[in-house]
Amino acid sequence: MKTAYDVLIKPVISEKSMDDAASRKYTFKVAKDATKNEIKAAVEEAFGVEVVKVNTANFGGKLKRQGMNVGYTSDYKKAIVTVSENSKTIEFFEGL
Repeated sequence: MKTAYDVLIKPVISEKSMDDAASRKYTFKVAKDATKNEIKAAVEEAFGVEVVKVNTANFGGKLKRQGMNVGYTSDYKKAIVTVSENSKTIEFFEGL
């Protein structure tokens, strides 16, 4: 069984994600094989909040070149988690 920290890899810090944090939507990079139910349970366990909705998106790696060498960046999955109005906020996103 996966722990919450196996599912949640890291928070996504960008202008858009910080604007969404004001409306109680938090963005995380998650494990590629994680389901919405696993993501919901992991966020509720790790931060002690009540999750209302989880939206996910899969991203393929981009083609990158360094001179003659060609490769791809790694694939990843992103989850946007909406927290209920009655629940507390996630303090990690508050100080940024």
